[in-house]
Amino acid sequence: MALLKKINQILLLLLVLTVCAILYNRVHQVPSALKNETVDLESPEEMEEEIPVVICAAAGRMGAAIAAISSIYSNTEANVLFYIVGLKTTIPHIRKWIENSKLKEIKFKVVEFNPMVLKGKIRQDASRPELLQPLNFVRFYLPLLIQKHEKVIYLDDDIIVQGDIQELYDTKLAPGHAAAFSDDCDLPSTHEMVRSVGMQNTYMGFLDYRKQAIRDLGISPSTCSFNPGVIVANMTEWKHQRITKQLEKWMQRNVEENLYSSTLGGGVATSPMLIVFHRKYSTINPMWHIRHLGWSPDTHYSEHFLQEAKLLHWNGRYKPWDYPSVHTDLWEHWFIPDPSGKFKLTRPDS
Repeated sequence: MALLKKINQILLLLLVLTVCAILYNRVHQVPSALKNETVDLESPEEMEEEIPVVICAAAGRMGAAIAAISSIYSNTEANVLFYIVGLKTTIPHIRKWIENSKLKEIKFKVVEFNPMVLKGKIRQDASRPELLQPLNFVRFYLPLLIQKHEKVIYLDDDIIVQGDIQELYDTKLAPGHAAAFSDDCDLPSTHEMVRSVGMQNTYMGFLDYRKQAIRDLGISPSTCSFNPGVIVANMTEWKHQRITKQLEKWMQRNVEENLYSSTLGGGVATSPMLIVFHRKYSTINPMWHIRHLGWSPDTHYSEHFLQEAKLLHWNGRYKPWDYPSVHTDLWEHWFIPDPSGKFKLTRPDS
């Protein structure tokens, strides 16, 4: 009996020693990074946040997308991934242009846009048929085209970027806001140009307030409008709020009731966005969207003001690759000639 008791005491002691040894090893375990082992670490480039930038490449104005991409790439050290959206017929051209120019080093994906998603949603408008081109509505379908990113920048093709695109990407969006835009009343320096060429910067210029459906919205016609040519978007909020479905609803109502047209504010993509995002958007730094450069061939901004601008936008009829237009030197600085020779600039001496 005494022997059995002694054996139990020895076994209990061994058990206690074993537990202590296990606890000691766990507490004093050598970190794997200090051992003579290969540790799988991400490279600095992989750890850097990717900035997705969406730009359309449309037939007849593909050089615009090239200049925009060139300006962004040349003015940043950020890890930019370009999503270049085109129709099936234009994709081979833009891909070859990039791969056979100094832009071959950029990170990009080419995305095909299917215009059939617009069937029955666009009212034919003879005044400015170019605004009815399918790619003009790509901004409505961002979550369907760009799926792995939380935050996305969308840019019209008729822009150039003079600042670091990282600054624009860092724009803060308020909780519950799916997008940030630039208000049309936010920069006093542009007000003189707006008045001189008779542009509208309120909802009255975009929506037909003679229609009951518009009046029922309860939006004052004097409310300041915004320009959706530069967008910083939160994809989670966009999907949660079903923004695309809301935009499509107003497109279809316009087909049925003619609630807005290009003869008003100069665009058919802006109007439904003004309705859907009314009082539900954050704002972009005004210097990141200096616009109206394409509204008149006779009205100019001061050179000093343009040098301070982070982003220039030739919205309007007068594009910098055509003639007449203004401040074309600022745009042409970033243009890369088409290796195939298909796209050519229109100049007075050409």
